[in-house]
Amino acid sequence: MAADASSLPTPSDEAGRRATLRRYKIAVTALLGVMAAIFLTCSWLESQGHEHWAIGLIRAGAEAGMVGGLADWFAVTALFRHPMRIPIPHTAIIPRKKDQVAGALSDFVSENFLNAQTITDKVMQADVPRRVGAWLAKPDNATFVSEQAGGIATRMITGISADDAERFIRSQVLDRVAEPEWGPPLGRALEGLVEDGKVDPLVDEAISWARRKVGEMESTVVEMIDERMPRWAPRFAKELVGERVYRELADFAWEVDTNPDHEARQAIRRQLAQFADDLQHDPDMIARVEGVKADVMNSRAVSATAAGAWEQVSSSLLDAAQDPQSALRQKIASLCLEWGNKLVKDEQVRAAAEKNLRRATRFLADNGADEIVGIISETIRRWDGVEASEKIELMVGKDLQFIRLNGTIVGALAGMAIYTVSLLLFS
Repeated sequence: MAADASSLPTPSDEAGRRATLRRYKIAVTALLGVMAAIFLTCSWLESQGHEHWAIGLIRAGAEAGMVGGLADWFAVTALFRHPMRIPIPHTAIIPRKKDQVAGALSDFVSENFLNAQTITDKVMQADVPRRVGAWLAKPDNATFVSEQAGGIATRMITGISADDAERFIRSQVLDRVAEPEWGPPLGRALEGLVEDGKVDPLVDEAISWARRKVGEMESTVVEMIDERMPRWAPRFAKELVGERVYRELADFAWEVDTNPDHEARQAIRRQLAQFADDLQHDPDMIARVEGVKADVMNSRAVSATAAGAWEQVSSSLLDAAQDPQSALRQKIASLCLEWGNKLVKDEQVRAAAEKNLRRATRFLADNGADEIVGIISETIRRWDGVEASEKIELMVGKDLQFIRLNGTIVGALAGMAIYTVSLLLFS
């Protein structure tokens, strides 16, 4: 009756389970047949006048063994089908009560295995953050994670259609940029920059640049004045006027550049502030900005942006994901090593990770356990009654045959014990 554990069929080996169950049924039924043969033999001997206490003892044991074996055969068989196909009440329990069994089984699994507290406790007992940290802290494993991340990124990027990406960029980026008025937000931004003094460095740089350019324009200014002076004017007068104009221009540029409170600077600031106000409140200015926006957004350059943007971005991302020496791959490996060491050595980081893991596990258990249990219940309910009975019998039928075996043996021993007691009391 015993079988080597390595020879037992796996759960997916249905043919093997059927063969094992059949072998156990034959063996237990054969034992019942042996009991019947012993009973008949002893009964025949007694009918022939061979009266002896030993024959009576054996006959009583065999008779009780038959009764026990038949009773347990009836009990086991009644779980899965009608014994001898006779529709006896309260038999074929599993086919008739399949749905109730499904509900009871799912409730049992839910209450004892897949409840949130049990799952959370099991996960926390596994010391996951420390183990993950120890694994990530090894350079080979960090490189492996980087490689896998690169592979996932490559599959994701290559799986995106260029046409879909172009439509997404056009609808979610370009169209959304073009949808609102540009003037008011630009005006508010410029107004904030002016108030915070953020435009002053730009004004300073522009004035310095203008002063440097003026310093390089002496000959140009003199020639321009010379060309505009009357032909009859003496040459020295032309040169004097040109030099004077240049010196005045250079002095003015120097004063503006070196005096932070120069009126020219204040005028520039006032003009910028007025321009920011016009962008927000002047209908004509807002309309002009909208016209510029329409020209920009309808230009061929912008129209081609949607098509070219994804091609350039995807190409760059693919190169970074596939190249082991890329900054992206190196950064991923570096982060794995860094966080792996933190999870192992830094108690605060590990405690925070355990806290987050507990929350995540609890959330998943609260929201996912019922779905998993529901799969068990729904699967059993979809089974045909006979099919369900067969599947369950294949899973537990071998063990149930030991009930028949034990019933036969215990019945025989009980019968012999009762016969002995009776013999001692009344003989």
